[in-house]
Amino acid sequence: MLAERLEPTERPINVLVILGHPRADSFCGALAEAFCQGARAAGVQLRRLDLSELDFDPHLHTPSPNDQPLEDDLCRARELLLWADHLVIVYPTWWGTAPALLKGFLDRLMAPGFAFRTCEGGIGYQGLLQDRSAQLITTMDTPPLVHRLLYRQPGKNALARATLGFCGIRPVRSLVFGSVKNASTDQREAWLARAERQGRRLQQGRITRMERLRHKTGAWLRSLRLQFYPMSWVAYAIGALAASPGSPVLGTSVFWVGYLCLFLLEVATVLINEVVDLPTDQRNPYFNAFTGGSRVLVDGSLSLREVKAGIGVALLGLLASTIWLLSLSAAAPATIIVVLGVLTVLAIGYTAPPLKLSYRGLGEVDVAVTHSIGVLLCGYVFLGGVWSDPTPWLLSVPMLLGILPSITLAGIPDLQADALVSKRTLAVRLGFKNALRIALFFVLLSSATALAWQLWGLAGGAYTGIAWLVVPHAAVLAWLLYRHIRIDRAPGRIDGLMVASLGYVVWFGLVPLLRLALL
Repeated sequence: MLAERLEPTERPINVLVILGHPRADSFCGALAEAFCQGARAAGVQLRRLDLSELDFDPHLHTPSPNDQPLEDDLCRARELLLWADHLVIVYPTWWGTAPALLKGFLDRLMAPGFAFRTCEGGIGYQGLLQDRSAQLITTMDTPPLVHRLLYRQPGKNALARATLGFCGIRPVRSLVFGSVKNASTDQREAWLARAERQGRRLQQGRITRMERLRHKTGAWLRSLRLQFYPMSWVAYAIGALAASPGSPVLGTSVFWVGYLCLFLLEVATVLINEVVDLPTDQRNPYFNAFTGGSRVLVDGSLSLREVKAGIGVALLGLLASTIWLLSLSAAAPATIIVVLGVLTVLAIGYTAPPLKLSYRGLGEVDVAVTHSIGVLLCGYVFLGGVWSDPTPWLLSVPMLLGILPSITLAGIPDLQADALVSKRTLAVRLGFKNALRIALFFVLLSSATALAWQLWGLAGGAYTGIAWLVVPHAAVLAWLLYRHIRIDRAPGRIDGLMVASLGYVVWFGLVPLLRLALL
């Protein structure tokens, strides 16, 4: 687990220092030795590999690295890599990247099945060298600032992100020394002392406090799934603008405090989903940015206790912001409480018991309702509108119908995992093909509704002109869905369809938002 490996361990750290310079007697060799001296003083278990002393062919002669037998020295290098908790790679930057010797070593060593494997979820690959961190130490003749700003550090990015990070090794920190050719003896001695100090810092652990903080912050940001929030804000803003036409409502404190309530509600909702849906997320091989959860509990980036604490903080924040909203809004307090209360029950009830709507075949409708009329009506009421007015309801109908295709399709990648834990989404209840047909039906219905709203001037003309955007997009999306229905294939990733359907939803928010904002 990533969270576990970020904590200090009781046993000494296993450190492997790899010298990637073709000459062991180079300045890189001196830096490697200085780091080793500091690491020994830190009490770590230390091993060193000088690539110039290894006997191996750096060239690949077969279609796959696995087809070319490993020399004895590379077999030993693999054993050391598996043994290590922390890798230190010392090399010169030549032509913006690592020497051919180091590149050839990695080409031969980091083979599929050992360093990474293909998978269905995420980016399609999974690193197999997790629970390890790395330190890059490099020298260069180019001034480091010039190398960073002008050349964008291609060598560091290739090693840190596209190689080590790709294989699951993180964090990867970097230490750059240059310009070496112009360095004085005193400057070189200072660099050697710095490398030695870097080795000594391992006494405090291989992960720094700042790295732990960055990791935890990144995990919390991923858990929030912020990619889903813009559409909620758009629907809320549409409701607010419709309640006060021609007024600068987007700059008022009532508007933003009201949105704070919705933001915290969405935070609580997605975190509750993480907890309740953990069994299906663990079984889901087809996860991506929009399905399968944020993966923070699956990969251990956050603990169950931390996520539950986050839910508590979000709900307390929702309560406090609701009280704040009541003190600011001119609307009747009872109306605000009822509208926001019903939305809260529906949003949290998507996965939380006792409702667990997504487990009863009602999840798709729940999401469509909460993300259309739910948040739109909040904006309308918070800014002084009356909930029984026809305006917010008419505004929300095309939006609701436009959301249903994407939320129905979102259940297809999760189908197998959801079925194993008895989560009764439409895709589980009706099957892969029927889910596609339902999505196709709502694409056609939503586009027809958008056209009707434009022709009849409903919702105060907020949908004027939308048909010019929605109808062509609906035609393309319908064609894609029809193709998938005709193809005999098992359910799995449908990234192209998801992108097309999520883009389709945008028009139902963007057009009325701009129309109302320009009134």
